[in-house]
Amino acid sequence: MPKKIGLILWLLGAAVLISLLSYPIERHINSTDFLTLPLADRVIVLDPGHGGPDGGAVGADQTVEKDIALTVSQKLRDYLVQAGATVYLTREKDRDLANPDTRGIAQRKVEDIKNRVAFVEEKDPDIFLTIHLNALSSTQWRGAQTFYHPSRPDSKRLAEQIQTEIIASLGNTTRDALAINSVYVLKHANRPASLVEIGFLSNPDELTLLKSSDYQEQMAASIYLGVLSYFSEGDQ
Repeated sequence: MPKKIGLILWLLGAAVLISLLSYPIERHINSTDFLTLPLADRVIVLDPGHGGPDGGAVGADQTVEKDIALTVSQKLRDYLVQAGATVYLTREKDRDLANPDTRGIAQRKVEDIKNRVAFVEEKDPDIFLTIHLNALSSTQWRGAQTFYHPSRPDSKRLAEQIQTEIIASLGNTTRDALAINSVYVLKHANRPASLVEIGFLSNPDELTLLKSSDYQEQMAASIYLGVLSYFSEGDQ
């Protein structure tokens, strides 16, 4: 697709974002408008990190990663759906993906991660995003960062586009997207995939932001624009 058409698709997607920020979100799209939407025919899997007995990172006030990851993923889904994409979440509520009868946190974690990869394979998406939050012993670190497996150039491009849009929209970091070998779901996703760490619960100021609905909305919108840029660039 010519570069000009790719730019037009990105602009259409940005217009969708502006309209969503101005008006309440409606899940149902008029079928006559579907073919004009910038992400029509795209399939995306979003993976809200952790869930159930696995809360993930924890803030000083006991805010847990799993709750914010799910909320931001749901907000991101709404943007993507309105742009025409078919979107699946690995979880829609506070649960993990292990079998209910599986005992032991370690065993549940192994089963959970493998089932997330199986979910991706079942849905066969164009891209896969896993949403997480960070926490360290030091309170100085803050800002979002995207990661990708180094074996996939398309994953690198996806992560870079998302990181670029987060920097442009939120200005909360200067870090680049980073290659990482150790994330199981990125290694085994077998398609363009990115881990988006949306911030640090261990930083007091960022903790306050991450708990804010407005900031969660801005983060979801930034990731959406990164996804839009990825597909628009790929169509040029």
